Amino acid sequence: MATAQPTLDRFERSKVDKFELRRDELADAALTTLGELGYARTGLRQISQNTAFSHGVLHYYFRDKNELITYCVRRYKEHCVTRYDEIVEQSTAAHEVNARMAEALVVTMVEDLSMHRLWYDLRAQAMFEAALAPTVSDLDAQLEAMIWRVVVRHAELASTRPALDRTTTYALFDGIFENALIRHLAGDPQAASRLRHSAMELM
Repeated sequence: MATAQPTLDRFERSKVDKFELRRDELADAALTTLGELGYARTGLRQISQNTAFSHGVLHYYFRDKNELITYCVRRYKEHCVTRYDEIVEQSTAAHEVNARMAEALVVTMVEDLSMHRLWYDLRAQAMFEAALAPTVSDLDAQLEAMIWRVVVRHAELASTRPALDRTTTYALFDGIFENALIRHLAGDPQAASRLRHSAMELM
């Protein structure tokens, strides 16, 4: 009996891995619809109509749209954190941190537009739906820590200290990013350049 256990464990781990991979696949397929329609207008049925997956398949892997949406956002935001950690790890001068940080914000605004639009929608909805609040609060804390690591690294390389506290710093960076996102969605051709300039000035 003891010799069979490792095989069983490997089998169980394989099932878990396949389940998570399938959830990732479904989340990626759903993201376009979620980003276009927003939280309030999107349900599992609407997602199934715009993807290759049936309503039954989506419902098997996710209890409801809240679970699917929070899974999508959490998956992206956790990946996003690593992008900014690379700035901290690889930059060797303050001006380099500043330029790379500003550019990273511009690139993600343009390339991941649907994801960010969904995130801000979800964050607003969390003020009305208690079930969303823990996920939003946790992700906000991760993003705040991410921004702070970059700011602290910039300060270290500039031989100084951050002028503002961690929470205020995050609020300011988040504010200029959301404002630029709104302008970009409205068709403002200067939104990206303004974001780059504002981010560098704020740093």
